[in-house]
Amino acid sequence: MRTSRLLVLVACAALGCVDEDPNVVENPLTNPESGPPAGNPDGACAVPDDALPADSSTPDEVVGEGTPESCTSAAFVEAVARGGVITFDCGPDPVTITLEQTAKVFNDTGPEIVIDGGGLVTLSGAGARRILYMNTCDEAQVWTTPHCDNQDHPRLTVQNMTFVDGNSTGEEPGGGGAIFVRGGRFKLVNTRFFNNTCEAVGPDVGGAAVRVFDQFEDRPVYVVNSTFGGAPELGNRCSNGGGLSSIGVSHTVLNSLFSYNEAIGNGANPAQAGTPGGGSGGAIYNDGNTYTLSLCGTKIEHNHANEGGGAIFFVSNDLSGSLVIEDSTLCDNPSEGFETQGYPGIFALANGDPQVSGSTLSESCE
Repeated sequence: MRTSRLLVLVACAALGCVDEDPNVVENPLTNPESGPPAGNPDGACAVPDDALPADSSTPDEVVGEGTPESCTSAAFVEAVARGGVITFDCGPDPVTITLEQTAKVFNDTGPEIVIDGGGLVTLSGAGARRILYMNTCDEAQVWTTPHCDNQDHPRLTVQNMTFVDGNSTGEEPGGGGAIFVRGGRFKLVNTRFFNNTCEAVGPDVGGAAVRVFDQFEDRPVYVVNSTFGGAPELGNRCSNGGGLSSIGVSHTVLNSLFSYNEAIGNGANPAQAGTPGGGSGGAIYNDGNTYTLSLCGTKIEHNHANEGGGAIFFVSNDLSGSLVIEDSTLCDNPSEGFETQGYPGIFALANGDPQVSGSTLSESCE
């Protein structure tokens, strides 16, 4: 059974680190026996200070009391509700916490919220629910400013974690099978996403792993040393954007890996007559006006889209946005419907052609 295989793969993560270069992010999810490591091992792009891991050395909340049994769904959900810096004490071995309800951030519990799994914690949605939710415009999570779509907090960092079997199908707002974020700031560091899903069809829903809206002052979401999929049985699937999905949000993706993710909708966006819509952006789906997707040191391979952009679907409606690809590899990302000529795996409407340097874009990984 796929889920059983998945839990076996993620049950053996081991701690480790790289050298102390200030531009290198320590990566505790590197044991190949635990499934694909966090990040692209060949990625060597510098990481800016804002994208480095958050300090979790003095936590406000600790989930667990030293044993796996103490690390329960309720303990994690309650810790997220209280906010602050959250770590885990589940014993020395890897542990999977299967959530019985979605963990939800309350907007008045920050401003800094950090969830650090220490390389040992997997959160599972059991194929039944979204795993983590933050929304500054959700009144139930407390409105903290009169401009919820452009406020600087909470500032959520998720690091050194694995998310498996998240499923937001039927949730409102849609998308974000593992994580949904609206407002404030958000970054991912050393995090893995395996076998997450969201709606199978629809023209404007996506992000089997992560969906993001309305970042403060249009600052970028940082995705650093993270893995989305990584093996055929671990890929993430949604109508659009098997890995990441957003509208009007910039992303800076560094030293990360996207593979075996799928955009499984059909009919594109807007939906063609007689179709439900969707099917674009096998790995990444971005839509909106002025925003930037910047990739560096990132590998995108073996993803698939039923419509456009087997690797990346990037549409800037007013043609003011930019797609920038540096020192990266994109290969074997078939688009069954359409893509931009000369850029295999990419469909882009932007301020000029994609800006590609030091990178390889090809139809095959051979």
